[in-house]
Amino acid sequence: MTTAQHKIGSGFGAHSTADDVLQGVDLTGKLAIVTGGYSGLGLETTRALTKAGAHVVVPARRPAAAREAVEGIEGVEVDELDLGDLDSVRAFAERFLASGRSIDIVIDNAGIMACPETRVGPGWEAQFATNHLGHFALVNRLWPAIEPGGARIVSVSSGAHHISGIRWDDLHWRTGYDKWEAYGQAKTANVLFAVHLDRLGRESGVRAFALHPGGILTPLQRHLAKEEMVERGWIDENGNPLNPSGFKSPQEGAATQVWAATSPQLAGLGGVYCEDCDIAEVAPADGERTGVRDYAIDPEQAARLWTLSAELTGVNAFA
Repeated sequence: MTTAQHKIGSGFGAHSTADDVLQGVDLTGKLAIVTGGYSGLGLETTRALTKAGAHVVVPARRPAAAREAVEGIEGVEVDELDLGDLDSVRAFAERFLASGRSIDIVIDNAGIMACPETRVGPGWEAQFATNHLGHFALVNRLWPAIEPGGARIVSVSSGAHHISGIRWDDLHWRTGYDKWEAYGQAKTANVLFAVHLDRLGRESGVRAFALHPGGILTPLQRHLAKEEMVERGWIDENGNPLNPSGFKSPQEGAATQVWAATSPQLAGLGGVYCEDCDIAEVAPADGERTGVRDYAIDPEQAARLWTLSAELTGVNAFA
């Protein structure tokens, strides 16, 4: 399989911040939508984009909490959106489209991780439904407003995509639910979504990217017991992060998605998976969890997932 998955020597790295990658980038007059842009990496992303001049729309499952979190940040508006509820996705998109504005950047940042077995909608597994299907429906419903000739769609995946490919025979974990494998499948779906969206959108100049932000302690870990995080070596018994675990700060964690959304270094590129503010290499065959797994960038699997997601959500802007 030929691939554009090769480092380009961006000059940035694991410890670059969102502000670092936006040096010299003027986003005045640009509009960005950042799901979950009021917590963790999303909040840092919102801060950085607005500082560079963008207007940021923050769709939030908890709009009151979101408004409190972004209070004092100029150029932000909050609206209601529950990615696990397709009626909520439709309603948000209709409100936005009615405003008549165009979109330059979408960052699909919101997500849930390693939650107990939960069902949403018509019995869908919550991580796949929220992290992938909700964003799939959102982007497709917003497509009429996405600016041709330069817009970017950024899908926030994770190194956890190494845990699992798509379970084509049991997407929704009807049997044998495993919270980490379910998370891994959802994160693989995030990458495949970007691969096929880029293929569909490139003729109109809309490019898509996926990325691993790095390991960061944020509210994403809300479903994990302290004991589990201690056992994994993430924190000590007092809840303090352990340096050997290699966690980034939220400012560093937000950098790769901001870089993918704005960097002129990516002009003419798309459909690739990024990490540490550069395009990632394909993962080595020895199973080391670095780079991107070949199944996550497989165009055939990406097309298959797109077709299935369109059937499940009833939405396809390209049909």
